[in-house]
Amino acid sequence: MAELVLYGAQASGSIAVEAALTLLGIPHRIIECTTWADAAARERVAGVNAMRQVPALVLPDGEVMTESAAILIYLADMYPSAALAPAPDDPLRRQFLRWMLYVSSAIYSLHWIKPDVSRIGAPLVARDAVVDAVHERIAFCWQQMDAQLNPGRYLLGESLSVLDLYVTVVSRFGPWRPRFYQAAPKMAAVVRRVDADPRLTAFWASRYPFGEDE
Repeated sequence: MAELVLYGAQASGSIAVEAALTLLGIPHRIIECTTWADAAARERVAGVNAMRQVPALVLPDGEVMTESAAILIYLADMYPSAALAPAPDDPLRRQFLRWMLYVSSAIYSLHWIKPDVSRIGAPLVARDAVVDAVHERIAFCWQQMDAQLNPGRYLLGESLSVLDLYVTVVSRFGPWRPRFYQAAPKMAAVVRRVDADPRLTAFWASRYPFGEDE
């Protein structure tokens, strides 16, 4: 397969996609774009994603995919032998899709508010209060997901899926891992297992190294 091009950034939502590409052994090139902090980065990604956000994946034929959940599902389905997602006829597929979209819409999307609270009409002087409220909502959503899952070694049973990668990465965003561990004790064991996966050791160290409080 020809090299893929991924617009992404360290410690961002693109990391889950990068982790999947790493597990799949797919050649890819990263164009670093810290879009939340750098106007030049936003312009750099604008040519492939008018929303000026990462991740954005450029396929060999030039087609662009955005939205981390969509990219992860696509990659898993393109390489079924890697078993990174339940097959379409697997009964687990329904819950896989449910929770992939839940993480994307109920949790990950809330982080869009934090860099600029005026996006939801809040005054800038209220930023701290808004961010605190966002973090409370995220913790609540993790708690609800945890209550409805019965993980095995991984979230959907005994096999690692891109859902595990997605939750492992997004659970490190605010309100950060200590709060996640409190809100989602069943999922906590799974993300720690993914953190320690030897196939990803070098990748995590390079693209999303752990801080002292994690």
